[in-house]
Amino acid sequence: MSAEDEVEVIEKAKQGDARAIRQLVDEYAPVIFRFSYNICRNQDKAEHTTQETFMSVLKKLKQFDNRSKFSTWLYTIVSNHCLMLARSEKSRRHVSLDDDEGNYPEIAVDHWDHDPEAAVERADLKQHLDAAIDKLAPEYKVIFVLRDIEGLSTEEVSSITNLSVPAVKSRLHRARAFLRNELSPVFDEQQDG
Repeated sequence: MSAEDEVEVIEKAKQGDARAIRQLVDEYAPVIFRFSYNICRNQDKAEHTTQETFMSVLKKLKQFDNRSKFSTWLYTIVSNHCLMLARSEKSRRHVSLDDDEGNYPEIAVDHWDHDPEAAVERADLKQHLDAAIDKLAPEYKVIFVLRDIEGLSTEEVSSITNLSVPAVKSRLHRARAFLRNELSPVFDEQQDG
């Protein structure tokens, strides 16, 4: 949907137009679900978070003032829902990266060719990466997913999370360093094998 169409649809949705609301949901539900899933790593939780996000959107839609992109506003809401869900799961253990300033090796993945063995290695790496991402504390996971998976700019992530740009960069650096450290044994094993 173009930016002009989006503004028109949002205005109609603010007035209670059911078709406009449906259009917003159809347009953004896949994005919100994907983001939620990348944070929660669980389909049921991602579906629940997506529904909660759209319930909040409908309640707060009149507050949206077009000063930011609609998608940025949505990411802010879904990020808050993901963080609330994570806080409610106090029994889960996450790694704190606040005091971890270790130097971790860079990981190069350019050596893979398009062959069946490489495909198995990539699937294995994805499984290890998913497990490593799941170990991140929620406040680091949100930053990592927004920036490196969703591809948003540092400034957009800053706006969504209500953190300064340096704080976003710091959390992203720590999350990346942690993931490199977690994945280094996997790469070492693959290079030895």
